[in-house]
Amino acid sequence: MKHSNNLRNPGVGKSAFVGKSHSGGKDDPVLQYVVNNSLREHPVLTKLRLRTLEDPWSIMMVASEQAQFMANLIRLINATKAIEIGMYTGYNALSMALAMPENGRVVALEIEDTYVDIATPFFKEAGVENKIDVRHQIGMKTLNELIAAGEAGTYDFVFIDADKFNYDRYYEKSLELIRTGGIIAIDNVLWSGRVVNPAPGDLTSQALDALNKKLHKDQRIDLSMLIVGDGLSLVIKR
Repeated sequence: MKHSNNLRNPGVGKSAFVGKSHSGGKDDPVLQYVVNNSLREHPVLTKLRLRTLEDPWSIMMVASEQAQFMANLIRLINATKAIEIGMYTGYNALSMALAMPENGRVVALEIEDTYVDIATPFFKEAGVENKIDVRHQIGMKTLNELIAAGEAGTYDFVFIDADKFNYDRYYEKSLELIRTGGIIAIDNVLWSGRVVNPAPGDLTSQALDALNKKLHKDQRIDLSMLIVGDGLSLVIKR
């Protein structure tokens, strides 16, 4: 059936991009239905999510439905080595570690002391502290160290969710570190829709828009941009 006017079915337009279930989409009934009928959250993940929601910057947390999706990708490709650029309070790092076998390893990059202090006890409670290697320093420094240590081409999965101005640099380093067939997941690529014709003074949106356009043309990868959370691009290295 063809709809000539989306106003006749406003739910379609509204639910096309609703953000994260704990922030922009918390009042969207369709997204909450998705969460209520698909989320299978480990008890420690639930505790960490609730703790994170007490933080004034909790909007930065990866949505539970997105974290579960990426954990399933990790299972799908049998990932044992992952990097998270921008750990925040550790919700997604914990989710990835729980999805990996005992020999799995998540290198989690985070510069803020407070967030590392929040995350660490939850990693221990879940029994995966041995799987999560927190690198408490500037992200580019760690990525360069991993490459210098001979780990280029050995990682299965990378999640980029840190300062947006360095996204392009993080992407290039991640492409070095990931194996052929590995996945780079890039968060916030829609930036609440502001990447569409970004305002002249909106440098963050301009940077994200430039990266999105670069990825679209990049013949080194296969690509999908998803309307998940605040926009998620999945890059598969050729």
